[in-house]
Amino acid sequence: MSPLKPLALAVSGLFAFSSASAAEVVQKVKPPVSQAYIDLATFTGGAPSPAAGMAGMGGVTGMLGGLFGGGVGAAKNAERGNTFGQTQGQGQGRWMDVTLLTRENPKLKAATQAVPAGSKLAPSLNLQAPELEKPGGDGNMEQVTGMGDNNMPKGKMYLYWGCGAEVRKGQPLVLDLAKMDPAQYSKFFQNRSATQHLPAPAPGRPAWPNKADDRLLPEGASVAGEHAFSGEGLPEGFKFNIDGAHDLMPAVEANRSDSAGGVLFKWKAMPQATGWFVQAMGMRDPAAAGEGEIEMVYWSSSELPDMGMGLINYQPDSAIAKWQKEKVILPASATECVAPKEAVSAMAMLHVIAYGDELNMAYPPRPKDPKVTWEPQWDVKVRRKSVASLMPGMSAMNAAMGGGEAGSAPVAAKQPQQAKAAQDGTNEAVEAVKKSAFDVFKNVLQRKAEEVLSR
Repeated sequence: MSPLKPLALAVSGLFAFSSASAAEVVQKVKPPVSQAYIDLATFTGGAPSPAAGMAGMGGVTGMLGGLFGGGVGAAKNAERGNTFGQTQGQGQGRWMDVTLLTRENPKLKAATQAVPAGSKLAPSLNLQAPELEKPGGDGNMEQVTGMGDNNMPKGKMYLYWGCGAEVRKGQPLVLDLAKMDPAQYSKFFQNRSATQHLPAPAPGRPAWPNKADDRLLPEGASVAGEHAFSGEGLPEGFKFNIDGAHDLMPAVEANRSDSAGGVLFKWKAMPQATGWFVQAMGMRDPAAAGEGEIEMVYWSSSELPDMGMGLINYQPDSAIAKWQKEKVILPASATECVAPKEAVSAMAMLHVIAYGDELNMAYPPRPKDPKVTWEPQWDVKVRRKSVASLMPGMSAMNAAMGGGEAGSAPVAAKQPQQAKAAQDGTNEAVEAVKKSAFDVFKNVLQRKAEEVLSR
């Protein structure tokens, strides 16, 4: 035998042993006994306004709810103080949604969340799970009617993207609504999103706010400080601290100014922001839209084509970092972005979002030794965002109020009668944009459903 062969066998055996050892050190992680989710949102410049007619459209409502300035919770909010889901609305104010679940009690009906004095809701919030609702009607799905070519609006949609006053080469993407070309649609409707939906209130899953505790967050409230959950099936000592850096975010202070060279968006720097994104949607000719000839124009601050509807929401830290490298999301240091005047009309609805980083906590902490199984008793996820909405007609309303820079938000009213007249005009413009935009998406979605059913 060659004197080198035993050495080779020994070396190969060593590598095999090392590989086996490396495979053995993969840490085992068991799911937590209990989990809590807390969403914090700050909205400014808009007003609660339900996206009428979107009920029953499933997951689409989450995407379109923010686009149209409200959600299911916004509609219910008109009836009473506070409802779960306002963090997905666009209703002006500061909102919090809390959901709790535990594997030790799948039928958990109620729980208590001790909150710090700074929340102005102390000593506690009462979390409740809704009762199981009996299905109504005969249990059959409602038949979708009104689909077909006659319901498709006539016209085109245009997509622009990127910061800069000049329209870039290859822009805009144009979608002819009459052609219904699948390739054209897939290219046009690009909406990045890594948003995880907050578990909704359900039997065995208590939440706040609810019918029994529908208090609003008071002015100046802070959720920084110690919190604790208690209830049947929850682990003892379910306590955690939300530090000041992960409190409710301040309002985004943003404005737009139009000139012959473009449309400039500016906002005040925010230390809590990890990134920024700007999105606009409007019509070129509202009068023509009323007669079925529609031209919708979309623009976003992304350097890659993206309508932006999916990005005006919470995004995980990893997604924000990824999309900042791709220049889809603006850096935390950004304070302005200019758009071509062709891309943002005076009738455009605008959103500026400041993302906040997540706060993830668990107990006991993850063992550093990978050989030790991690068995957390509980974990908590806190998400944050702050969104400003600049609505059509803000420039006119601001001037009537005696405000300063065009489109600034928020604005303090100085001349109530003039402000009301300007606000009435603004509301009419907003409703015109919403109706036309919703008609487009409703018919597009109906046609897509029709295609699936016909296969």
